[in-house]
Amino acid sequence: MFQAKPLTFQLESSRVAFAALYLQGIAFDHYTALLRFDPNSPVLSNWQAFAQEFSSKFGVFDTVAEAEENLYNLGMRNDKQFTTFIVRFEKEAYETSWNYNALQFALRRALPQRIKDVLHLAPKQPTYNGYKALVTQIDQRY
Repeated sequence: MFQAKPLTFQLESSRVAFAALYLQGIAFDHYTALLRFDPNSPVLSNWQAFAQEFSSKFGVFDTVAEAEENLYNLGMRNDKQFTTFIVRFEKEAYETSWNYNALQFALRRALPQRIKDVLHLAPKQPTYNGYKALVTQIDQRY
């Protein structure tokens, strides 16, 4: 975002202020406490200090484990399109560094029964991309 608008976010303090707009819950409470009780804190004016402070206190400790858990819990609803679902699936998948066989297994598990029923009759796809293409075709015919 900052590179897309270099003039807007030229100052580090403007980066911090922009990011603070998205804080919620306890992270927002921490930010407002800093504003009130420590207004000269470098966390409020230095992007690196802000990122360090908030990621160490509120960030995800193990992003790979979180992505793996998200993949495990992710499922395509019967009334949704595969093209929308695969974007969410691959967002998590790329964090895991799983190989294509593992991704294909996880993807198959996440599909609704209406797609699995047709996949059972279709020729087995040897590649992950081929599998996605086949699922896309099946879903578009639904």
